[in-house]
Amino acid sequence: MALTNLQVRDLETVLHPYTNQATIRDTGTLVLERAKGIHVYDVDGKPYIEGMAGLWCTSLGYGNEELADAAYAQMKKLSFTHLFGGKSHDPAIELAERLKEKAPVPISKVFFVCSGSEANDSQIKMIWYMNNAMGRPQKKKIVSRIKGYHGVTIASASLTGLPANHTDFDLPISGILHTSCPHHYRFGLEGESEEDFATRCAQDLEDLILREGPDTVAAFIAEPVMGAGGVIVPPKGYFEKMMAVCQRYDVFMIADEVICAFGRLGEWFGSSALGYKPNSISIAKALTSAYMPVGAILIPEEMYQATIVESKKVGTFGHGFTYSGHPVGAAVALKTLEIYDREKIIEKAAAKSPQFQAHLKALGDHPLVGEARGLGMMGALEMVADKRTKKAFEPKAGIGAKAVAIAQEEGVILRNLGDALALCPPLIISPEEIDDLFDRVARTLDRVLDHAKAEGLLAA
Repeated sequence: MALTNLQVRDLETVLHPYTNQATIRDTGTLVLERAKGIHVYDVDGKPYIEGMAGLWCTSLGYGNEELADAAYAQMKKLSFTHLFGGKSHDPAIELAERLKEKAPVPISKVFFVCSGSEANDSQIKMIWYMNNAMGRPQKKKIVSRIKGYHGVTIASASLTGLPANHTDFDLPISGILHTSCPHHYRFGLEGESEEDFATRCAQDLEDLILREGPDTVAAFIAEPVMGAGGVIVPPKGYFEKMMAVCQRYDVFMIADEVICAFGRLGEWFGSSALGYKPNSISIAKALTSAYMPVGAILIPEEMYQATIVESKKVGTFGHGFTYSGHPVGAAVALKTLEIYDREKIIEKAAAKSPQFQAHLKALGDHPLVGEARGLGMMGALEMVADKRTKKAFEPKAGIGAKAVAIAQEEGVILRNLGDALALCPPLIISPEEIDDLFDRVARTLDRVLDHAKAEGLLAA
């Protein structure tokens, strides 16, 4: 296939994240030009349903003029100032107030960042900082989970529990531990109920804490529903049991709400939907519907008090980013929250979730699908070589990547997480558009099944 001039220029200049750098030289890139509603359009004018809301983030879809106007108005009024050295501005103050009001647990302060990675990187630093201020310099280890996703900075990528984020990057760093993945389909024992599996996961965490020493384990971080690890919904009773373990050993709990917050699971925060009561929260993505790179960590009073103790000792709170609380980003975030409230976006997403999940569950009967899983307005279809035994395809078969390519031909953009196809459309998607989305996904699965049969990839 001959590459276009734009594709050649792209390959000669841009290093694409999360991309096979070898195969892209042959396939070229999909160059997008414009977008409106739930659709993006390539340079040839072909429309695609954005079935992943970009990267789990464009909840209000594309071309929202209110958000564009909010950015423009703020750029004209105060294009930039920072929060260093005691400076501030109205948009950051009001946004922090709104986030404190919306938070599902008591929050003292809001610390602004630009991404989920920065949020979770800051969580690590703040945990260490707090324990030093509290005279507990040995209580520093942080527990994440296998298949958890928390970012790609050196520290946040260490929290992430996926091999591709560690291999040959010399990660994880020391002091970051990983406990079991709460995926009942893959890791539950034969005949083990979801609740029994949840009990075993909690026991795994407790055993890890006891093995390392409770006085050395500082925090546990978890996504309400795992995103990039495969849209893994925790088993029944999971968070209740994990919280009990953390409370028993004074382990601080962090909710990574970068994907789940702001309506994705039918409530303002995913932790509310799953009964998870964290001490602090990381947010980003849908905070601005991805129109501006804004994130934050919502911290409790004890963590804030640590900044006072250390400021007296050191002379300052030595952490922050140039763009922390950027006024344009804060203005867009405020308008996004206003739209969520005014248009009842969260309530409408909750009302559409049964339709979305019914379509998803129906595709679980497809001969290629081992498990259809999801919650709210997100889900995944795990493709397997043998439905009966759950046997996975060999990685070299590239089934996930093949499915994404076929889906693109069908006019829908999906993301493969291994051999699981993830779906996470904009929350503004209509019921009719949900039907259309899943019709395209069904055709995709049929074509991938034909490919697997032709290549002899299915179990005999």
